[in-house]
Amino acid sequence: MDHIDRTRREFARQADQFAASAAIADDQLTARLVGALGPGAKGRTLDVACGPGIVTAALAARAREVVAFDLTPEMLDKARQRCERAGLSNVAFREGSATDLPFPDDTFDAVVTRLSVHHFADPERVFAEVFRVLAPGGTFVVADVVSSEDGAESALQNAIEVLRDPSHVRMLPATELASVVQRAEFEIAAQDTWDKARAFEEWADIVADPERVAPLRTIVHALAEAGLDAGMGLAISGGEIVFAHRWHLIVARKPPS
Repeated sequence: MDHIDRTRREFARQADQFAASAAIADDQLTARLVGALGPGAKGRTLDVACGPGIVTAALAARAREVVAFDLTPEMLDKARQRCERAGLSNVAFREGSATDLPFPDDTFDAVVTRLSVHHFADPERVFAEVFRVLAPGGTFVVADVVSSEDGAESALQNAIEVLRDPSHVRMLPATELASVVQRAEFEIAAQDTWDKARAFEEWADIVADPERVAPLRTIVHALAEAGLDAGMGLAISGGEIVFAHRWHLIVARKPPS
């Protein structure tokens, strides 16, 4: 099974839990992402790896047109349902891989992608595609969970993430994420970082695979007891396993022609 098929299969299974997760649907996070687009959010906007359409719907409330783009049909169905419930008629839904965006050059005023980069086998190719379809002067906002700048801690956290979800490739450190954006020829206008507390059981339930989660619970509990926080604040609090996901948001521009 190649990575595209693995990702499609994984998110088809996760669709219900992912769409219903309070942590994923966090209103403050969504507002932060949409706000980062600034005036660009009012034009034609592309939501890459849109998932269940949480950001799509928020964008559509202010944009002329939004294209919700995702690899997984089940996720696009969730996005479509969300937009229909909200009475949003300015959203188009397209299925495909972010490594080959099916749009002409200079199509969009703004592009956004959230919680997706760690699932990309080739982030540089994806960002090059985003650059291609974004109009000159357009805005690109990427927000993803990132790992520690310490190599050993980053490797341990990524190992934990892969055991939970085999479609996970690698959470980049924030500095590396910024470097990938810059190598795609974008100009970075702003960056922001913050931590979001998570409970292991809530996070684990999203993947909907008790047989996978049970040994992972044992591993992370042992790590926490041993004082190895994997660069993610892994700990035991009130008898529960807790940690934090570090988010990094980048606002970038495609230079004018």
